[in-house]
Amino acid sequence: MGVVETEKELSVYESMAARFDVAARKLNLDEGLCKYLRKPNREIIVHIPIGLDSGQLEVFDGFRVQHSIARGPCKGGLRYGPNVTLDEIRGLAAEMTWKCAVVNIPFGGAKGGVICDPAKLSQAELERITRRYTAEILDYIGPERDVPAPDMNTNEQTMAWIMDTYSMHVRHTVTASVTGKPVDLGGSRGRREATGRGCMIVCDEALKRFGRDRQATRVIVQGFGNVGSQAARLMHEAGYKIVGVADIQGGILNSRGLDIPALIEYVAQHKTVLGFPGGEATGNLEILEQDCDVLLPAATESVITSQNADKIKARILVEGANSPTTAPADDILFERGVFVIPDILANAGGVTVSYFEWVQDRQGYFWTEDDVNDRLKHIQVLAFNDVVAYGEKHGVNNRIAAYMLAIDRVAFSLKLRGIYA
Repeated sequence: MGVVETEKELSVYESMAARFDVAARKLNLDEGLCKYLRKPNREIIVHIPIGLDSGQLEVFDGFRVQHSIARGPCKGGLRYGPNVTLDEIRGLAAEMTWKCAVVNIPFGGAKGGVICDPAKLSQAELERITRRYTAEILDYIGPERDVPAPDMNTNEQTMAWIMDTYSMHVRHTVTASVTGKPVDLGGSRGRREATGRGCMIVCDEALKRFGRDRQATRVIVQGFGNVGSQAARLMHEAGYKIVGVADIQGGILNSRGLDIPALIEYVAQHKTVLGFPGGEATGNLEILEQDCDVLLPAATESVITSQNADKIKARILVEGANSPTTAPADDILFERGVFVIPDILANAGGVTVSYFEWVQDRQGYFWTEDDVNDRLKHIQVLAFNDVVAYGEKHGVNNRIAAYMLAIDRVAFSLKLRGIYA
């Protein structure tokens, strides 16, 4: 595979577009509608001047891509990172449209990003970047337009800053302007664990299909941020055997099972899983190829490619991260009989509970955590069964089935609405 081809494979947008084209062909979607659904509604580029703590003036580039408003307001995370690109944000915004449609919640997709390195910025500098970014896109966001949420290197505090900035501009508190906020500012109970919990829910459903028990199921989790750590904790508590965990610095393995509560405490102190006394060290990419029953990549994009897909030993792949598998790798996994639970289904627990948060904020009445978890399970199980049934009906893998289901729902909404001209 040449350099250009490799770059294309690793592009989030290229992978999304390739899968979209396959699903659209199988749906016999009208060519004009395909063009419409492929392109985002709006792409916003902003340049954010910030006075650093040193007194130096720096300018950061930011993006917000709004892919679709066919089924409701846009919804999607905001990420900070030195390698954020418009292409990546464009692809992830489209994936959010399909994700919301798969779980059948009334949102379209969006995504945002700022090119910066949070590890080299102070809390005060991050706050200034967040507030100025919010002010720059203020006319395009809000409860009825586009509702941001946390993503890579952003968190509850980031959302509190956005909510406050938005509220100051409109002169009244608008808690529904973002989701993933602290509970004390209108956040939802269960939101922090939602993505990891959703991964476990769909994994449970996959085990039922294969007649397996949790206690006999070995799991490897790549990525130990919020999604990976919560998924590992919840699955460990439910009886799964977590035999491997990795973060950006490396991984650890223990065939007898890792003590996840102790590991979480260790990571809180040492900021990495490396050095944990209960496991043997390995690489954070090598861990993907280790022997296990369930592999849960929960770190970043494009870690399973055409170069390593044939080395995956897991029977079930649960995609906790966004776009961890490239389009060429899909075919290899399908041929090898790996049961893939695609990201737009597996990690949709986060956006589902974000929807719950938005609903609670708008009605001014908040649910118990049990209510949130019960509603989440109902939606995730229904979506899992819809996707698997769609795949069996059309003879396609779960990824294409999820895309077909999502595209069908969005296209149906567009046909009902018609094209305004």
